[in-house]
Amino acid sequence: MVAQIIDGKLFSQRLRDKVALNVADLKNNHKITPGLAVVLVGEDPASQVYVKSKGKQTKEAGMNSYEYKLKED
Repeated sequence: MVAQIIDGKLFSQRLRDKVALNVADLKNNHKITPGLAVVLVGEDPASQVYVKSKGKQTKEAGMNSYEYKLKED
């Protein structure tokens, strides 16, 4: 079996473009705006970076982004 090299950046960009097209279709043809809700518990810096990234990508795709922060206790 021959290994196939995948260009991860190109693949992810094409996927993001496809998602954005599907979001635009939902908004234009069905008057639906999809969204992503994220619940962040505590103050873990790595989790904060991850949540920020997801929010940015969600908005870039034309979706709504909701973030809910809860205390760790």
